[in-house]
Amino acid sequence: MTGGSAGFALRRVAFTDLPGWEDEDPRALFPGMRSCLEHVLKVKPYRTGSLGLTAGDLTVLLEKASESPSNAASARAFFEAHCIPFQIARQDGRRGFVTAFYEPEVEVSETSDGTWRYPFYYRPPDLIDLDDSNRPAEMDSGYMFGRQSGTGIVAYPDRGEIDRGFLAGRGLEIAFARSKVDVFFAHVQGAARLRYPDGRVRRITYAAKAGHPFSPIGKLLIDRGEIDPATVSMQSIRSWLERNPAKVDEVLWHNRSYIFFREADVSDPSLGPVAAAKVPLIARRSLAVDRQIHTFGFPFFIRSETLTHLDGGKPFSRLMLALDTGSAIVGPSRGDIFTGSGFEAGELAGTVRNEADFYILLPRHLADRFGG
Repeated sequence: MTGGSAGFALRRVAFTDLPGWEDEDPRALFPGMRSCLEHVLKVKPYRTGSLGLTAGDLTVLLEKASESPSNAASARAFFEAHCIPFQIARQDGRRGFVTAFYEPEVEVSETSDGTWRYPFYYRPPDLIDLDDSNRPAEMDSGYMFGRQSGTGIVAYPDRGEIDRGFLAGRGLEIAFARSKVDVFFAHVQGAARLRYPDGRVRRITYAAKAGHPFSPIGKLLIDRGEIDPATVSMQSIRSWLERNPAKVDEVLWHNRSYIFFREADVSDPSLGPVAAAKVPLIARRSLAVDRQIHTFGFPFFIRSETLTHLDGGKPFSRLMLALDTGSAIVGPSRGDIFTGSGFEAGELAGTVRNEADFYILLPRHLADRFGG
């Protein structure tokens, strides 16, 4: 066991202890594992989280996944032969928690007019990365981005200031949507497919953010008594915004965080967007995790008895790869499931708010290090 000082421990279990493992078909992970290996070896190793798992530890496993198994049984046998599952056990006894995200498809125009008014922006040139070496002493340590001004580094304008025109006229617009709510939820998801009137499709993905903390508007509406916490979802939030157009700006500006985008490859529409791990996401097989704790590329088995609508009424039991992160994904057993692209994926993602058990699969050579 380990991680106690961080409020959790890893507890070794057997594959027979993973509920639903006997029916699992993890073949879809193998192309993703090979993509991760290529990135680690040819581009840049993934940053080591506080758990202490390194890109080198991961490479030992990824190099063995050079070929895709021919059937579900042989895919399970691969992980059984090369990995040991460890349950992530919180010291407070609470279970983990999963939500979900997707890649929206948004109708856009290249030019702005009375209909197409709300821009997606490229990263501004005056936005700079911050770390302990250049972050002003008076700025919160959570700010990873700031603005290079004539007098020094300052906090970048927030969502409200940008919506009110701070970046207008700088030539940073990627495209214009007809709904600021669509733009907002693309920010929350961190990626989007942009569909133009002539049928062209472009893909954009996260490039940077203004730096301010993420503040969920769903919590704001719950705290105000506007939405029942038992039924809160992306759909219920969108519905409330549609019914209350005069309050949209105030509610959206509560979340000061603002996302900037870059263009991404859309040559293979079956692939998900390239996210934080710099490889394409795999629908229902990619997990966003807390990057401060975990290292990208490791397999996680997620089990939730109450999450049933993703698998035709059956409890969710999936082996997934940690390929993304997010401002709201905080803690050792907190995850965000990628459901895919488009409207149907959004309908699936919007209602995922479930307790879940988290297991991380570690290469066998790590067993001694983690008390196995």
